[in-house]
Amino acid sequence: MSIDRDDEDEDEGTATVELAAIMTTASTPVTPGPTSPPLEQPKSSDFVPPTRPSSTPFPNAQQGQTDIRCLTCQPDGPDSEDCMAVSPVSTPTVEQNPRLTLSALPAEIHECVLDHIFGYRVSTTSPSSLNIPSVNARSWSTALRHSRRKELSNLALVSPLWRDLIQQRLYRHIKLKATVRGGNDVMTFFVHHPHLRTYVKHIEVWFPVFQPKFHPTVPGDTSLALPTVSPEGIASATYALPTDNATLEEVFYLVNMTFPEARVMTLEGGERKKAPRVRFSIPGPVTRDLPEVSSIQTLIVKGQWNIIRQPKDWEVISRALPNLEEWHGTYAKPKSKSYLSMAGTLDSLDPKITKLNLCLECDYRREMTCPPYYIKVCEQLHWCEKMAKAASKLEHLSYTGRVCHGFFDVLAKCSNPRTTRLKTIDLTVKNCCRPNAQWNESGSGITDMHFIGAFEQLVLGGIRALQRLKSVELLRIRYVDLDSPVPPLNPYFMIKDGWCSGVWSDEIVTEINRVRPDIRFEEMVESFGDIGYNKDGRLVISPDFPKSRVLSLKLSNYAMLSGGITIL
Repeated sequence: MSIDRDDEDEDEGTATVELAAIMTTASTPVTPGPTSPPLEQPKSSDFVPPTRPSSTPFPNAQQGQTDIRCLTCQPDGPDSEDCMAVSPVSTPTVEQNPRLTLSALPAEIHECVLDHIFGYRVSTTSPSSLNIPSVNARSWSTALRHSRRKELSNLALVSPLWRDLIQQRLYRHIKLKATVRGGNDVMTFFVHHPHLRTYVKHIEVWFPVFQPKFHPTVPGDTSLALPTVSPEGIASATYALPTDNATLEEVFYLVNMTFPEARVMTLEGGERKKAPRVRFSIPGPVTRDLPEVSSIQTLIVKGQWNIIRQPKDWEVISRALPNLEEWHGTYAKPKSKSYLSMAGTLDSLDPKITKLNLCLECDYRREMTCPPYYIKVCEQLHWCEKMAKAASKLEHLSYTGRVCHGFFDVLAKCSNPRTTRLKTIDLTVKNCCRPNAQWNESGSGITDMHFIGAFEQLVLGGIRALQRLKSVELLRIRYVDLDSPVPPLNPYFMIKDGWCSGVWSDEIVTEINRVRPDIRFEEMVESFGDIGYNKDGRLVISPDFPKSRVLSLKLSNYAMLSGGITIL
């Protein structure tokens, strides 16, 4: 019994000593407790992390830096230990993993980002530079008139690199008002910002055709005050001819002195009833030539009747643009004067012009009969012959208006197979001119068999001309009718990259095999679709191509549409 009691006393003493040691070590706030050694956790070699669900915003985990840094702040040095002491996670040193900023990215990445915002940029000398669409349905040509242009301009504050890239896009295409006051404002702005001058590649100048004229509220007040606006509209505003318009001499001087890198110039003459003609030079005792602008290579003239009305006008403009290669001319309204003045201008077309784009009629709708204004043109000259003689000296021709097979007949005669440079011919047909046709046989449309026959002769003339036009790579002839009951049935014919599509007949196929035996039709279909008649005796058609592009249109099938058509 005594032995057991001694053992118990010894055990109690030992426990008391151990408890005191533990309490002394753990409860003292000054002395930290001993750290336990890290335990090596066994890792399974065949462990596969679970995939993130597809509904998450970012299906792929981001592998990289997770801390946010200011791009304008200087990185911390290697001997800076403040951030190392604060961060619970050890980060590599600057030497091992240098910090990447936005400016360190390749130039191609910056260009791709800005192209996604502004739209793609192409060279001003490229044929697609004037009408290339961007991915997001916007183009760099409208950057200054974008609905969020303020936000776009603020992107220039991101970094010095982006400032140059953004300003290049913002000022690539600018539009100016051709008034004396507007020209002075432009000159003043670019004098204060000279680094922006070289960014301008396309300068667009529009001439006002009217200006508001308000009644003075105070006698003797000649200032242009704002009109009185009522719920019924503007009460005190009337319109008169502009009095502050600049001349072409002033416009050319502005472009020459301010925009040394401009390659494309657009002159918009405007359109209104009895519109004023744009003045060429400042009134004076001596008529001076326009200042020379050697950088311009492409000239676009909209509302051309208000700027070029006779061959002499074109000669004056052409002399001022010695390096001009491409000319786009558009008329706002069809009239006989447009055809007659343009016919005289084509006779004196400079050899330096290699690309010509003319739009004499932009009303894409069928007509019941030939209008009187074109009958007046036919009484004086044959327009197709004038255009064919000018086309024989070109490389690219794009035309919208009236044309017939006589164009290709004269073009083939005037072209030398060894020296011809013509590569593309693109014709948009308003109607086929038929000099001896009756009034009820001169219309257009898919239900007019007289027009379909004339269109077939036009296509045959184009195919036969290819025998002498050895360098032609693209031939497109199309008829556009916005009021067509079946738009896919609008006739067209195209040869491109060795393939042929559009209207066909036995005679067309025979001529193609004779002239260009290496060309083949992509598809040759005998019918337009399911055809039947309703109870009223009208033709009913369910086309096989409701939305897709038609590759084959047999001309003989148009005869079924001449009596009217109903679309299901």
